[in-house]
Amino acid sequence: MELKDAKKRVKELRQIIERNNKLYYDEDSPELSDFEYDALSEELTRLEADFPSLADANSPTQRVGGTPSGRFAKVAHTVKMESLQDAFNQQEILDFDRRVQTEYPGANYVVEAKIDGLSVSLEYTDGVFTRGSTRGDGLVGEDVTHNLATIKSLPKKLENAPAFLEVRGEVYMPKEAFYQLVRQQELEEKPPPKNPRNAAAGSLRQKNAAITATRGLSLFVFNIQQIQGKTLTSHKQSLDYLKELGFPTSPRYNLYPTIQDVLAEIENIGQLRNSFSFDIDGAVVKVDDFATRNAMGSTNKYPRWAIAFKYPPEEKDTELLDIDVSVGRTGVLTPTAVFTPVLLAGSTVGRAILHNEDYINQLGIAIGDTIRIRKAGDIIPEVVLVTQHAGAPVYQMPHTCPSCNAPVTRLPDEAALRCQNPECPAQSLRNIIHFASRGAMDIEGLGEAVCTQLTQKGYVKSAADIYELTEEQLFTLDKFKEKSVQNLQNAIAASKDNNLDKLIFGLGIRNIGDKAATLLAEHFGDMPTLAAATEDEINSIDGFGDVMAKSVVDFFAKEGTTDLLQRLSAAGVNMQYRGQRRSSKLAGQTLVVTGTLPTLSRNDAEALIAQHGGKAAGSVSKKTSYVLAGEAAGSKLTKAQALGVPVITEAEFLAMLEG
Repeated sequence: MELKDAKKRVKELRQIIERNNKLYYDEDSPELSDFEYDALSEELTRLEADFPSLADANSPTQRVGGTPSGRFAKVAHTVKMESLQDAFNQQEILDFDRRVQTEYPGANYVVEAKIDGLSVSLEYTDGVFTRGSTRGDGLVGEDVTHNLATIKSLPKKLENAPAFLEVRGEVYMPKEAFYQLVRQQELEEKPPPKNPRNAAAGSLRQKNAAITATRGLSLFVFNIQQIQGKTLTSHKQSLDYLKELGFPTSPRYNLYPTIQDVLAEIENIGQLRNSFSFDIDGAVVKVDDFATRNAMGSTNKYPRWAIAFKYPPEEKDTELLDIDVSVGRTGVLTPTAVFTPVLLAGSTVGRAILHNEDYINQLGIAIGDTIRIRKAGDIIPEVVLVTQHAGAPVYQMPHTCPSCNAPVTRLPDEAALRCQNPECPAQSLRNIIHFASRGAMDIEGLGEAVCTQLTQKGYVKSAADIYELTEEQLFTLDKFKEKSVQNLQNAIAASKDNNLDKLIFGLGIRNIGDKAATLLAEHFGDMPTLAAATEDEINSIDGFGDVMAKSVVDFFAKEGTTDLLQRLSAAGVNMQYRGQRRSSKLAGQTLVVTGTLPTLSRNDAEALIAQHGGKAAGSVSKKTSYVLAGEAAGSKLTKAQALGVPVITEAEFLAMLEG
């Protein structure tokens, strides 16, 4: 390749990688698979090596991709949280070994399974968990202590611990928890996470730790960053010590004296990867001896004493037999590929969602084509491309609803086709399933199978019918005996006492998720007030926009909504918000809390800011409305004074809320 062409390609690669760094690290929604991203990074590294004049200290090959988001307080890492150099074939592992053995003959290696999650630092003082943070850009991360504390496998107190200990681990979402989250998101017609890593990252970085607690996250610890009061000389020794302290350590690690042993273990882990209850994307090879590691050092981005072997995603070709179109609770038509079943990443799959007609047209999919299937993150089947066309025309989505035969339309701002019939049986069923789901009214025992039976028998046509079910009707359901009937009746009765936000979410208002439902409940306080609200009143809520406000108003104006709410209220379903209503005293204001306040903790102050319609930020800028400062305020106070941002005391802050 000529220098001119290389320069153009390097620029292109850097733009693609920078964009996907932001999507992957900061927004937890990557467009590229890990393997595609790694291949582009490897190509950029190779070009920068072949053309030294194109090397740049700001290249994404020279730094970790993440940046602290500002949603959380920043944490400066005393010990840099480095990334790992990737290898994609055995030769690259052999080259790594040659470099090590040339300088340090006889060096041994530890090989570990590489968990695909979010890297975190955990700090313990006198054995007590005191702070946890994300990696960020390797130098500065985010304080997610409260969210990490919700993870059951994370030790909160260590026995016989050193005076201070900082460890590095990987937060991940087990496969079963990921399946549950995907099912819930699909039920609510929200875009499901693409893989467990994205799901784990998004869950850990929730502003509300209560949401994190529901996501079933877990943790493995794989490195000691700092330790006081204990001397360790090797990685294997440190992992054994971490296990003694009570940490969940890397699930598979051992010491290997030769590179051939290392390659054999990489192969073994690759064969076992589908049997693990969590997702792995590779195997990590590390020099064991700490003194050797210190002598080898690091580049700007990678330690020279470690390398990660990345497994390629498994892909298989199969024949597309049919495309099945289902109807969701808001009328969206979703096409699903039905193909000759194939064994892929440890399980047999025969279906994969095709998303919408644009996706079908983009791939040019037709019945009878040979299509290539893979599992995104080794979990969710997806159609990658058509490898051989059978000659049939590209599949056309139906013009009428497959459930009720009503015409379907595509709104200008959407990619999906939508059935407009409010009486559509498929929509009614999905609405009832959503109403009873865990995130909404949480009626245990009223899952998809039972809801389907109830609608097929004509017992339930709307959510209100659930509260009018009789014992006689329930006894006609498959496998329902006296105990199961009583349990379901108890669950239905208990759901009447749910808080208002659960009911609002359960109603299935388009574009209104659980968080938006909570904001509506906090702001308006009861269902009648919300039902009478105008678009302008709803739009004034921080976090709402025109589309969401219109969706709420349209829902309450829709024929049948008033009758539904009256029936629910008559059945005894709670219509009041039980909690402190959100005010708008700080609407449109951004506040930064810094230092130690006289009576309020930082979390309490930030909760009050949110409760009164304001935004609590982690850093000071020209857009900051106020800095709430206490003792030892530090750099944030200095920056506020330099920018001319008003600085207020706790007393002044509380007076603002009262006045």
